[in-house]
Amino acid sequence: MKKQHGFSLTELMVTIAVAGILLMIAVPSYQSQIRSTNRGMATACLTEMSQFMERVYTSSMAYNTYNGAATVLPELNCRTDLDDQYEFSLNAGETTYTLTAFPIGSQYADSTCGTLTINQNGVRSAAGDSSAEKIKSCW
Repeated sequence: MKKQHGFSLTELMVTIAVAGILLMIAVPSYQSQIRSTNRGMATACLTEMSQFMERVYTSSMAYNTYNGAATVLPELNCRTDLDDQYEFSLNAGETTYTLTAFPIGSQYADSTCGTLTINQNGVRSAAGDSSAEKIKSCW
């Protein structure tokens, strides 16, 4: 009698079950890493926009002003790269500004850090919290 080659149905089902368990572990971890990477890009972008605002402050026609509503944020590569993950906004007065990155789309699931902000004093916050622990974990 010839020996048959191949897999039994039981072996195939065990293999599929193991692969399914690995996917259940790997996919959420991968998505978490993607959100963390996007958040890192957003914080770098906010820092770059903050530097832009400081250049506006020192080089405007009326020195020592952020130009209020007249100031428009430049179209930076980081903003276009993050179009589907964050919405950036500027709230500027004559002597103050706040830059904000609102999470949207798949990034909205990042509930621990949420909305990221930075102001003219360099005070950073995540989800409205500017404590050292929150800044260390989110910025």
